[in-house]
Amino acid sequence: MAAQTISQKSEFRVATARDYDQSSPLRWITAHLADNKWWLAAFFFGMTVTNIFNAAIPRQVGAAFNVVTGEAGSGDPFQAIATLGLFVVGLTVGRFFCDTLASLSIEVVGKRLERDGRSELYLNLLGKSQTFHNQQRVGDIMARAANDVRFVNEMMTPGFSLFYDSMMAILIPIIFIAFIDLRLLLAPLIFCFFYYFAVRHYMRQLDPVSDAVRARFGDMNATLNEAVSGIEVVKAAGQERQELGKFIRDARRYRDRFVQQGEVQARYIPTLLIGVAIAGAFMHGVYLLNLGELTLGDLIGYMGLMWVLRWPAFSSYFTFYLIQMGLSGAERILELLKAETELDQNSEGYTAPMQGEIVFENVTFRHSDGTDDLLRNISFRARPGETIAIVGQTGSGKSTVTKLVNRTYDVTNGRILIDGIDVRDWNLDSLRSQISIIEQDIFLFSRTVAENIAFGLGQQVSRADVERAAHEAQAHTFITHFKDGYDTVVGERGVTLSGGQRQRIAIARALLTDPRILILDDATSAVDSATEDEIQKAIKRVLEGRTTLLITHRLSQIRRADRVLLVRKGEIVAQGTHEELMASSSLYQRIFARYDI
Repeated sequence: MAAQTISQKSEFRVATARDYDQSSPLRWITAHLADNKWWLAAFFFGMTVTNIFNAAIPRQVGAAFNVVTGEAGSGDPFQAIATLGLFVVGLTVGRFFCDTLASLSIEVVGKRLERDGRSELYLNLLGKSQTFHNQQRVGDIMARAANDVRFVNEMMTPGFSLFYDSMMAILIPIIFIAFIDLRLLLAPLIFCFFYYFAVRHYMRQLDPVSDAVRARFGDMNATLNEAVSGIEVVKAAGQERQELGKFIRDARRYRDRFVQQGEVQARYIPTLLIGVAIAGAFMHGVYLLNLGELTLGDLIGYMGLMWVLRWPAFSSYFTFYLIQMGLSGAERILELLKAETELDQNSEGYTAPMQGEIVFENVTFRHSDGTDDLLRNISFRARPGETIAIVGQTGSGKSTVTKLVNRTYDVTNGRILIDGIDVRDWNLDSLRSQISIIEQDIFLFSRTVAENIAFGLGQQVSRADVERAAHEAQAHTFITHFKDGYDTVVGERGVTLSGGQRQRIAIARALLTDPRILILDDATSAVDSATEDEIQKAIKRVLEGRTTLLITHRLSQIRRADRVLLVRKGEIVAQGTHEELMASSSLYQRIFARYDI
């Protein structure tokens, strides 16, 4: 079962992990868009043809006026107008279908970009080291994974869709105007010149403000998340008013940045420029008409094409805002994707069933942002099937020792060997799938009891296996007392269960995964003595032949250990059996004199 789990996890990584260019937000987005080139091609084709048809309609209206005024030459005017009318109808129908094709294509691209970006971010976060996650605020990460990724989607649709539509709505009408009379290009080209610099100035002002808006939103979301996650502590300490004040402060900062963004948008100039351009174009056209160098139909067609230019002038206000917000969101996503982490997944590393031998060789550890060593020159050996108890005063480094085994953290100096292989040379999935950790602070997901017990094996485990593990962990009785039994949904982090119930479910989860190495970090601290004895009997019965690292101060558990490590200020100061240490170590004696053993 363990080998199958390793294989499936590896297949998942191969199927979902892909290297995208992360050198800049634009290149990252472009790399993702390359996966949807055919949909993009359909969008470009549909939107280009839509604008050609859109510009052709006022040109045909102008031609109809020339027929009515007799400037189109001889022939049956009614037949000519009917032909032009049918042609306009055909252009309208064709524009509808091409616009539908473009809208559908860019919508697919946008949704896929959001899906792939969120998947990449999620997979990247799962691969980060514990040190990275210790330094992050969950609320800010959630804001980036939810809102910022959504803005990347909106950057494509309607953002990029409107942008390309606007560019075509400028270029194609200008080409049509050139076919009427080259002199008529004066007004639209002058408009384009000033339009470029106006938009450039607008984007330069909007860029830092958009970044600030996204950052303030992340801060506000992080404050809210912390208050809700720690609501029990907030209420117990009577700090509701203080937390409300913090949220109001962050909400005001977000509001101020949003207002600042609105002020930038309010100074958007192109809408004024297009009004001046249309007025200038009309005067220029009338002047040429009076000279007899322009027909009435040409003037009407010209003004119709100038009217088409109103669309990019007005839409770019919203278009560039969406694009800028999308780029800002992509930049915040890349900050997480590119964040340095010392953890190497080593997907090509060593993969094999473990025997369970653990060897620490002169291990020293400090956090990447710390200056003091938390562990110094730790050396010991646990043979397959041995139980090693680790004891020491609070803060001595006991839990840190165990977190190095499954590479929650990586050693700073020295090395840790499992079955003679450095843990950094193991495939990370293979390593962790054969190690189970039960900590004092148990995390349960807001799922059913059965799903929490089967976590790590998923669909590979039957209900009978789940119930067997629950029996052995002394959890079956209280689970069956729930209304829905094993289908009972526990609250987030298991808040609807007692501490002892959470720990027994965690023990059942560990028993079910059939680990070669088991780490118990004060795992039975929240259960009564009778239940603890039953759990210890089950653990001893099921885990025979498996290596166990046990952090505890309970004498009943320590007596069962093959060896005890006494840790003080990050160093092993003594090791041996319980009886040997009680006879030889005064520190060991003092520690147990302070605990109820």
